[in-house]
Amino acid sequence: MNLSEARTALQKARRVAVLTGAGVSAESGIPTFRDAQTGHWARFRPEDLASPEAYRRDPETVWQWYAGRYADVTRAQPNEAHRLLARLERAKGEGFFLATQNVDGLHQRAGSQRLVELHGNLTHARCETCGTVAPLPAPDDFTPPPICPVCAARMRPHIVWFGEYLPERALEAATRAFQEADVALIVGTSAVVYPAAGLAFETLRKGGVVIEVNPEETDLTPYMSFGVRDVASRGLAALHI
Repeated sequence: MNLSEARTALQKARRVAVLTGAGVSAESGIPTFRDAQTGHWARFRPEDLASPEAYRRDPETVWQWYAGRYADVTRAQPNEAHRLLARLERAKGEGFFLATQNVDGLHQRAGSQRLVELHGNLTHARCETCGTVAPLPAPDDFTPPPICPVCAARMRPHIVWFGEYLPERALEAATRAFQEADVALIVGTSAVVYPAAGLAFETLRKGGVVIEVNPEETDLTPYMSFGVRDVASRGLAALHI
């Protein structure tokens, strides 16, 4: 498959499923989890900040870390890649589905609606007792930890941590969408975190086309129908979205 054929396949597709990763938000200035561990945070391993065990051991430090990241994503703005995917959703209507590994909420702010967040959302917290999910106050007004508006218990970051399962309904919806897709786009993800990285194979097994947009080759690259070797915004633009 060449670029022209990839464009035609995407244009004609009735059902399109998209998986996005950190590369989509990199152009908005949002560092990856590990890249953000500078200064004071450089002495922490990811497991020190993003696991149930770490939270039980030191909830104050974990909340300080996530409060800082929350402030960062609130200042960031959606970039052209987010906007192009929102445009693609408008073009495909109910035939469109987006699954994101990102936790910054930028897809929604760009206008995407038909999506699931596989790893949670930094801008929300979840009650440790009753499970209520609620948005955080504005960063300047936020003093962690937040208190549940329903039962007044302490809330935790609404993030999927190391050792936790992805939200079952979100993963089921994503799997179904990729199984039914005529074309799937894998955008800005290193494709090393499963089960999300396996969604591409759901489309391939059903005979669909899978297009990867990434400046670097990944473990998925040998299996792809076509690859655009560029950052997310330019790669999506090259597909004439």
